[in-house]
Amino acid sequence: MKLHRRKFLHLVTGAAALPALSDVARAQAYPSRPVRIVVGFPAGGATDISARLIGQWLSEKLGQQFVVENRPGAGGNIGTEAVVKAPPDGYTLLQIATPNGLNAALNPNLSFNFVQDITPVIGAMRTAYAMVVHPSFPAMTVPEFIAYAKSNPGKVNMASAGSGTPQHIFGELFKMMAGVDLTHVPYRGGAPATTDLLGGQVQVIFSPLPESIEHIKAGKLRTLAVTTATRLDVLPNVPTVAEVLPGYEASGWLGVGAPKSTPVEIVDKLNKEINAGLADPKIIARIAELGGAALGGSPATFGKLVSDDTEKWAKVIKFAGIKPE
Repeated sequence: MKLHRRKFLHLVTGAAALPALSDVARAQAYPSRPVRIVVGFPAGGATDISARLIGQWLSEKLGQQFVVENRPGAGGNIGTEAVVKAPPDGYTLLQIATPNGLNAALNPNLSFNFVQDITPVIGAMRTAYAMVVHPSFPAMTVPEFIAYAKSNPGKVNMASAGSGTPQHIFGELFKMMAGVDLTHVPYRGGAPATTDLLGGQVQVIFSPLPESIEHIKAGKLRTLAVTTATRLDVLPNVPTVAEVLPGYEASGWLGVGAPKSTPVEIVDKLNKEINAGLADPKIIARIAELGGAALGGSPATFGKLVSDDTEKWAKVIKFAGIKPE
C-alpha cells in the first residue's frame, strides 16, 4: 500500500513540474524559426533604425532571422494592434516607442490597452530630438526663430510624424513656452516629414536625431537647438532649447515589447541578449552617432519608464487640446 502511495505521489509531483519544465525547454529552444519585429512607423525613421539595429544583433546571436516588418499608421496603433492579437509565443515582437505610451492619453477608445496588453521586454535607447530648419530659413538661432514666428503668426509650418506624435507634442510644448503660433502639418511618419523639410515645403520639425543627424552633418538641414536638458556630444556646439526657454526638456525612448502572456523565460532570454548588445562598444558607438544613449535594464525598469513618461506628456496633451488624427 505504501509503495502504491509513493508511486502516486511521485506521479503527481512529476506532473506538476511538467509545465515548468516545458517552459524552460521552450525558452532553451527559442527561437526555432524567424521572428518578426513589428514597427508601427515607416522605414527610415528612428523607431525603424533602432529595430534593425536590435534585429541584426539578435539574428547574429540567436541563430534565427529577426525580421523587421513596418506596419505604419494611426500613430503606431496599427502595428501595436497586430502584435496584441499575435500568439504570445515570442515570434512576434513590437518595437515600442514614445508614441505607444502617448496613444492612451490621446485616444481612450482604442481596441486594446497598451500597458496591459503589451509585456515590456527592455528599454533600448533614449533618443534626443533637435529643432531643425531648412537652410533657407532666415532664423539662425532659437531667439531669432521666436522673433520671426511672432512677426509671422501662423505662417511657419511645423511638420511632424502625425498628430499626437512626439514631434507634434514636443513642438506644442515649445509653442506654449515661447508664445508663438506655428501651423502644424502632420505626416504619416517621420521619414516623409523630413523629406518635405529637405525640400523646403515645411520650415521646422522637432526631429529625433536618428532621423536627421546625417542630413545635419551633410549641411542639408540646420539645427537651432537640441531638446535635451544638456548639450550632446554628437553636436557639442548646438545649444539646448532650455538655454532660451528654461525648463524645456523633451526626449524619447525606444524599446521592445511582446504580446501579453508571452512566457517569462522567453522575455528574460530576449532581455539578456539585448542587454548584452547594448553593452557592446560598437552598438554603443552607433547609438551615440545617432544622438542617443543606450538604456538596457530589466523589463520592470522599462515598464516604469513608459508609465512615468506617459504621465508627463499627458499633461501637455490635455493643455494643448491635442486630438488623434
